[in-house]
Amino acid sequence: MQFNLSFSEVKELIHKKTGKELPLAYGGPHTLRISYPVPLMGSVGLDINVEQIMGSDILLSYSGGKAIEFMMRTAFSQFQNQPGAEILELLDGNQMRLSLGKSPQLSQVFDHINLDDIHFDEMSIKIDFTPKSL
Repeated sequence: MQFNLSFSEVKELIHKKTGKELPLAYGGPHTLRISYPVPLMGSVGLDINVEQIMGSDILLSYSGGKAIEFMMRTAFSQFQNQPGAEILELLDGNQMRLSLGKSPQLSQVFDHINLDDIHFDEMSIKIDFTPKSL
């Protein structure tokens, strides 16, 4: 089975939650491109790659140079005080682990499905999953 979220839906959700505009774009079958406006610098680009899915954990990598590395570390340290921060772990080598099963709301979802793949097309995020046997 597949669940689709358009980039515009995700962008709208992010805007509602944070008040920030984050343009999303296709970067490859497993790569999402994110642009972020930075005062005095214009826009900074970040590629997020889905590397591996292990149960409810998703291993992601990111690229964009030294400035992106600095920005990710800074943003991550600020995020640590926010609700839901326990689901994101910044790892070495420009990688991070998204542990969706640590979310009380999402853990219930993973009781009923197996996450198979996350990939992208020109307009959307596609989440492939298989229902667990009852």
